Amino acid sequence: RTTSIQRFFRIVKQQQGITILNYLYSKVFQDCDSLLLFHNFDDDTLAQIQKNIRLKETIEIPKYKESVREKFYRELIHTVRIRHYAKKAENPTILKFRKRKHNGWKLKLFYAGVGFASRLVFKYDQILQLEAKYDASIKRNPFYEQVKAILEKHDIDTVFCTHQRALKAPTVFAAARDLGIKATTVIYSWDNLPKARLALRADNYLVWSKHMQEELHFFYPEIPLDRILVTGTPQFEFYLERSNVLAREAFYAKHGLDPNKRILCFSGDDVATSPHDPQYLYDIAQALTEAGMEDELQIAFRRCPVDVSGRYDAVIKKFPELIIDIPPVWNFNSEIWTAVYPTYEDIKLLSSLAYYSDAVINVGSTMAFDFGMYDKPCIFINYDAVRDPEWTVDFIYKYQHFRSMPSPESVRWLNDKSKIVSVIREALHNPKTEVRSWFDIVVNHPDTASENILNAL
Repeated sequence: RTTSIQRFFRIVKQQQGITILNYLYSKVFQDCDSLLLFHNFDDDTLAQIQKNIRLKETIEIPKYKESVREKFYRELIHTVRIRHYAKKAENPTILKFRKRKHNGWKLKLFYAGVGFASRLVFKYDQILQLEAKYDASIKRNPFYEQVKAILEKHDIDTVFCTHQRALKAPTVFAAARDLGIKATTVIYSWDNLPKARLALRADNYLVWSKHMQEELHFFYPEIPLDRILVTGTPQFEFYLERSNVLAREAFYAKHGLDPNKRILCFSGDDVATSPHDPQYLYDIAQALTEAGMEDELQIAFRRCPVDVSGRYDAVIKKFPELIIDIPPVWNFNSEIWTAVYPTYEDIKLLSSLAYYSDAVINVGSTMAFDFGMYDKPCIFINYDAVRDPEWTVDFIYKYQHFRSMPSPESVRWLNDKSKIVSVIREALHNPKTEVRSWFDIVVNHPDTASENILNAL
């Protein structure tokens, strides 16, 4: 393949560490010898990345300061699109993706102005006009000319962005477009489209599935269907590599797991998405203890990789024999946001955890698909652990991306705190799961995504 791509350059931009895993640890670019990385990583991150992929050259993205005009158009477009989507999809939960609380009088005044201006936008054509003005505004920023000069100097053939929300990406793509360079982006995740953060315009958009293709066209009808390519996503290919599953004895010994007990994995989410996860973990541990199940079952706790808070500490301390804390193996430097990324060791950890666990339990997490790769049942928690006027689990499952679920039987539901033991026992004793029927809707080509993406580029 490398001989057929002599001058194939790509620009990979990163907003979250998971994109490193999906595109720099996967097989997408393994056989490429002309990969150029356009980045804002620190030296240590670059060194770790280059252990897994061959880079022809690395270039640091110039410093970018967003002008007030750019930010105003960007936030205005976001606001009016959110409102438009909620109405078009007949789903008021979409409105939640607009941040309403702002600190400081300057931000409050700024967003008050955005809110006022948004009331003057009634038609979709007006949204497209705003996007044209945003495109013109980013070209006035000195950053545009700096990026354009870099693209010209290095004779770039193809620009590839791994996260459609990256703040600098619209300018990079605008420069590429003006130079006649092909630009391609991927939609980062299956729940991203209703959030109205597709700020860039590309020649091609790569999506996980036919479902996402139709959804992207639904929310952005100006993008032709033939420019939305169904490639799949590389993140599920890791589970198909048997070498990523550690030997049972080594895995259990390394993490202090009891080989004589079955494993229930509790996967936490970030505090904004699921603020009451510690209480759910407590409820489950308490119920299993009262039922005398701690002799036959252990809870493997995997927190959200970027959640380094101590909010679970008290629960783990209270149930030391039942809850086994197995933290993700991510590099985390709190002073450098680009230094938050998974190590390849974490791929093996998560693959092994999914393989050896008997079930996974969480609040509406994509982990259902990860564990579903090994046909493990997923239990979705569906009751409110505490009274909270700002958050309810009922609201979570009304999010747009859950409409892709073909049947409630795709997962098991924990609808009541009093049913914790019975639901878990049922999942363990009758592990048959229908999650793959849902997976097949959301994710196409799970075994050939890397090849499909490279071919598309």
